[in-house]
Amino acid sequence: MERFFLTLSLVVLWPVAPMRAQVMPPNEMGVAMGHLHLNVRNAEAARKFWVLLGATVVKVGGADVLRIPGAFVFLSPTAPSGGSGGTVVNHVGVSVPNSEEEFIAKLKAAGVKTERGHVYSPDDMNIEIHEDKSVTAPIANRQIHLVVPESSVREAQAWYVKMFGAKPGMRGTIPIAEVPGVRLNFFTSPDAKLPTKGRALDHIGFEVRNLEAFCKKLEANGVKFDSPYSKSRYRDYASAEFTDPWGTSIELTEGLSRF
Repeated sequence: MERFFLTLSLVVLWPVAPMRAQVMPPNEMGVAMGHLHLNVRNAEAARKFWVLLGATVVKVGGADVLRIPGAFVFLSPTAPSGGSGGTVVNHVGVSVPNSEEEFIAKLKAAGVKTERGHVYSPDDMNIEIHEDKSVTAPIANRQIHLVVPESSVREAQAWYVKMFGAKPGMRGTIPIAEVPGVRLNFFTSPDAKLPTKGRALDHIGFEVRNLEAFCKKLEANGVKFDSPYSKSRYRDYASAEFTDPWGTSIELTEGLSRF
């Protein structure tokens, strides 16, 4: 563990090339991947972990936020009730330009918990690593793995298509739905998984154009908001929050695309 923190401390001093705004251009409904929001026991350790992966630190609303192509990563200094395992969002996936074996081996040497094809944050959030030679940054957002009961997997795919204008498809036998910046993969389970709220991965976020009107449209489609649309909840962007029918907490934002 000492080696882990020493390596992370050195990594944050390495120069990193500047990156462009991270949110991708939206789809026809005005939606793109926005962010991942994590609960962390130790914000500094979590920040250093993401920098080790290849993220950069930026200021959003006066707070330190991590960014990778395709998504921001927000950290809340709140002890999570558990890791991402066992929840409806079992893990997320990122792309790296070099081989996943080489990437994971370097992280393992730095003291990071790893297993075949996956690494774990200090708070036990599961991150799958994929090699993608087209990626020009050290790391890029790729996908989110949702786990729902087998009886509702097609319903879940259709729900994201209807609500967010996601493009439906298949990856082998796995239903998927694509939004600019992320691919949602729908895996099945014999039973329902735990909600994400309060866990290491607390919620996922989508950046939305004309968010107030979009929220009214969601309400007309039966969505009940946990936190209604607000322009003043955060200093630099508008937001709204709700939970999907399977327990995934979702935050909608308008304004992150400026950063």
